[in-house]
Amino acid sequence: MNNIKGFDNVNFYEIDWDLKGDLWAHDPVIAKDGSRWYIFHTGNGIQIKTSEDGVNWKQAGQIFPTLPEWSKQYVPEKEEESIWAPDIYFHDGTYYIYYSVSTFGKNTSAIGLVTNTTLNPENPDYKWVDKGYVIHSSETDNYNAIDANLIFDQEGVPWLNFGSFWSGIKLIQLDPVTMKLAEGAKLLSISSRTEQPNTIEAPFIVYRNGYYYQFVSFDFCCRGIESTYKIVVGRSKNITGPYFDRDGVSMMEGGGTLIDAGDDRWIGPGHCAVYFSGESSLLVNHAYDALKKGKPTLRIKPLYWDQEGWPHI
Repeated sequence: MNNIKGFDNVNFYEIDWDLKGDLWAHDPVIAKDGSRWYIFHTGNGIQIKTSEDGVNWKQAGQIFPTLPEWSKQYVPEKEEESIWAPDIYFHDGTYYIYYSVSTFGKNTSAIGLVTNTTLNPENPDYKWVDKGYVIHSSETDNYNAIDANLIFDQEGVPWLNFGSFWSGIKLIQLDPVTMKLAEGAKLLSISSRTEQPNTIEAPFIVYRNGYYYQFVSFDFCCRGIESTYKIVVGRSKNITGPYFDRDGVSMMEGGGTLIDAGDDRWIGPGHCAVYFSGESSLLVNHAYDALKKGKPTLRIKPLYWDQEGWPHI
């Protein structure tokens, strides 16, 4: 399961997740350090939001003042300051955030890593340290190096899963010291759809009760109320797969059990993250609010598990 400091003493099922405040967010992930909750999401410099209770949110600045200099080598056409799809993981006293630099609709992309030992800006040790380049893709590759997610397997080995469209979702082993690519690491394919365009992206893997669960987003984001995003899941006994949905369909052949396809108000839910606290768990994602002209909005809700181990909302 994803290791985020502070969640072990929170029962997600006892909270009324009627969110308030500044809820504009795209591709959100959540963390908790001490008594304070944090959201990191796509936006200029990686946007930060904070909350004292997980429900009432306010804007709290950003990680980077400008695009990291290293990224210009791999994505030279990037002009605006938006950094995409952060993922956060707490390990051995350090918060690791993987992030993406790209331009919409292209696979000229790169994933970077930034770290901190605290999320609290009032802590004297608060300092974001950019570790720079992790992996990239170019127009000659058949994958897209965005939407990174870190997962440690049950043997303690770190892996990075990522991907968007092209040939689908990838998985690659990391070095446990540098938290960048392990020497000789091979790029593995773990999910894809069977038609073009290959509308699959934003993977997030967690471990629970003997299975690795791979959550991904199907179809199209970023179109406001015309978005068709939806969240699906499959599982495997092994981190490298194969992953199957509830009906036994391989995720390499378009399989995925539906978790959330939205409703009349909350259009196109997607780019989810999953977090555990004891026996309770959360699903965090964005959706497009039909009452606010399709504004991308933070959504947090409990995630439940049935007797066969499948998640649902």
